[in-house]
This record gives sequence, structure tokens and C-alpha cells, in this order.
Amino acid sequence: MKKVSILRSLIAATALITAQANAAETIVVKGSDTLGAKMVPQLAEAFKAKMADRGVEVAFEIAAEGSSTGVASVIDGTAEIGMSSRDPKDKEVAKAKTKGVDMKTITVAKDGIAIIVNEANPLDSISLDEIELIFSGDVTDWSGITAQTGEISAYTRNTSSGTYAVFQKLGMKSRDYGADTQKMAGNEQIAAEVAKNPNGIGYVGLAYINTPGVKVLPVDGHQPDAKAYPLARPLYYLINKAETISPIANDFIGFSMSPEGQAIVNKVHFLSIY
Repeated sequence: MKKVSILRSLIAATALITAQANAAETIVVKGSDTLGAKMVPQLAEAFKAKMADRGVEVAFEIAAEGSSTGVASVIDGTAEIGMSSRDPKDKEVAKAKTKGVDMKTITVAKDGIAIIVNEANPLDSISLDEIELIFSGDVTDWSGITAQTGEISAYTRNTSSGTYAVFQKLGMKSRDYGADTQKMAGNEQIAAEVAKNPNGIGYVGLAYINTPGVKVLPVDGHQPDAKAYPLARPLYYLINKAETISPIANDFIGFSMSPEGQAIVNKVHFLSIY
């Protein structure tokens, strides 16, 4: 009887160990739509496959709701990795410090904020000055800068977007957006609106420039993947240096920056970090 009891205990212990070995480790990632709509999900899938080959099950919770959400999620501890297409603001860094959070940015890719218009638009290029005129609302009809006529439909991101803030700084000399600009939830929505509107103009990350029906305008003579492109920016992971990151999350960051991960960055049309 005693042997049966010991055997049952061993079986139960073995089952528990097996269950723990098979339990998925979950990495929570929140923030920028620019990173989170395409690039990070593809990195996550490749990382999961790599870990599965080693017998490690990994799950991801990815929420692409804007860079402001990414910063906030690291500050309040609801995500182990934040995503941001802009630098943390001074007030965000200050708030983090008051909560004992040491915010660290890790450059995982580079991007050029591309200016897109409908493929029927006669423009072949655009200047920074013209971009400022259009998105600030100083020019509201295409006749103000080209032979085309018609009221300009300027599409922007919403205020929680890092792209919204970076574009305002780099493309509009930090001026306010025009009152008639239309705020979209993400890059895909902007590309879709411009594709179906001959009077549309918007800005998107490099991963979204191949949307059918749109064309990319060089800015001051530079293509968006050129080093001298005036609307270039880094894309970041955010972590809290004040707390030890989990080994699996640390491995995912390392994978994202490895040659294999950077090949995926290039595959989705962002620029690798080396």
C-alpha cells in the first residue's frame, strides 16, 4: 500500500513539472502603432518559433495603441516592454522618476516618415516648407502649391501617436496642426484614406508606403530611406532599468536586435540599426 502511495506521489510530481515546463511565458508589449501593427508581431512570431524549437512555449500580448500608451505602460508596470516612435517627453521622464521608474530607450529600428499622396496627384516631390503650409492649414487648396485644384484633405495621426509628435516637430517646426486636418487611428487608416481620395495627403512609416493607390513624395529631394531624409527617426523599445527584466523578455529584445531580427525589420520595410 505504501509503495502505491509513493508511486502516485511521484506521478503527480512529474505531471506538475511537465505542466510547468509546458506553461507559456507571456511577454506583454504595449505602445506605438508604427512598431506594433507589423514589425513587432512578425518579430514575435519568429521568436516564438525559435523558442518552440528549444521546447519553450512563449505567448505575446501586443497592444498597438500609440507611443503615449507605451510610455505610460512602462511607468505603471502594465507592460514589460513599451514601444515608442518618439523620445519620452520631459514630463513623462519626470513622472517616471516620481514612481521609481528609470526609463531606458533601446533603438530597435529606424524609420523615415513618408509623405504620401494619391497616385493621381501630379506632384513628384514636396518641400518641408510646403509640408508645413499644408498641415498647419495655411494652404487648404492644392492650387496653392501645384497646378492641381481641389480642397486638400490632410490626414494625421491622433494625439497619442508618437508619429504625430515627431512629424509636428520635424515637419511643421512644432506649429499646431490645422483645424481641418483629419486624425486617423493608425498608419493603415491614413494610407487607405489617401489611396481613395485624389485630394488626400498624409504621412506614414516606411512599412506602409506600398499601399496600392498611393505614391511617396521625396522631401527636399531625399527619399524616406536616405540618410539625409529630414523626417527620419529611431524606433524604440522602452524598459524600466530600475527593475530586472524577465529572462524571456530580455531574450526577445536581444533577438529583435540580432541579425535574424534585423532581417525581419528590413522585411517589413523599416531600416535596420546597423
